[in-house]
Amino acid sequence: MQLDADTKAKIEGLIQKHRVVLFMKGTKSFPQCGFSSAVVGILKELGVPFETANVLADPSIRDGIKAFSDWPTIPQLYVDGQFLGGCDIVREMHATGELAKSLGVKVEPVAPPQITVTPPAVKAFQEAAEPGEDKLRLEIDGSFKVDLFFGPPQDGDLEVASNGITLAIDPASAKRANGVVIDYVDGPAGAGFKIENPNAPPTVRQISAKELEAMMKGPEKVLLIDVRTERERDIAQIEGALWIEKEGKTALDNVDKNAPVVFHCHHGMRSQRAAEDYLRQGLRRVYNLAGGIDAWSRDVDSKTPTY
Repeated sequence: MQLDADTKAKIEGLIQKHRVVLFMKGTKSFPQCGFSSAVVGILKELGVPFETANVLADPSIRDGIKAFSDWPTIPQLYVDGQFLGGCDIVREMHATGELAKSLGVKVEPVAPPQITVTPPAVKAFQEAAEPGEDKLRLEIDGSFKVDLFFGPPQDGDLEVASNGITLAIDPASAKRANGVVIDYVDGPAGAGFKIENPNAPPTVRQISAKELEAMMKGPEKVLLIDVRTERERDIAQIEGALWIEKEGKTALDNVDKNAPVVFHCHHGMRSQRAAEDYLRQGLRRVYNLAGGIDAWSRDVDSKTPTY
């Protein structure tokens, strides 16, 4: 693309006016793509003031910034008038500490976190490992999304050992990893790694019908909330489920914030939204019945009518 003089002047003006400027999709308060959101999260984590230019709001900037920097993708980060790179480069620089150095942010040395690898996970890792220089890597981004994989060592890596397994972890991830437990489980949904991170903010957890059945038979009292309509409840109900429009609302207003609360609907869509709403209101152990009452009828109680 040929960069016209007006667009070039507009881009140069933004770069000269702001020490740190991110050309992105959306805004810092409402990113509209995952890559833009990742870079915003990194900049916020470092606590540096920055401005954003929403390329979706100005097609000339969207195309022009690619020609200006000779870089094909969005987002693009500029610091002190210099183009640093896109999302992958910013992530890598953050992991190694180079981004903080470029921004003039003093970052204290990070101590290796305490991580526990359970015996079943140790066995799974040992079976999956292949000869070579690749390390078992643990990465946790600003949204606490976890990635666990074998990859090459990187500058600045910290090493953490547990039960004979050594993990490589970058300093940014290490700050979010203290107390992490890595397990390997074989349950109704299949086998796989299960990672518990006490530092992560609460999220709505998906629970299968069989898992809910086991939970309800356990020693802990479970609050089961039905968010369907009254007509649907006349057709079918899960025993013990309280209707959110009546007794369920009262129960939710008075439940202990740390008590397990499970929401359900017909197939799991409406209950997911309700669960997210109550999570924002302060409940900490919130579940959504995956597949709803339909899954309950299919997997647990065939006498429950379907519709």
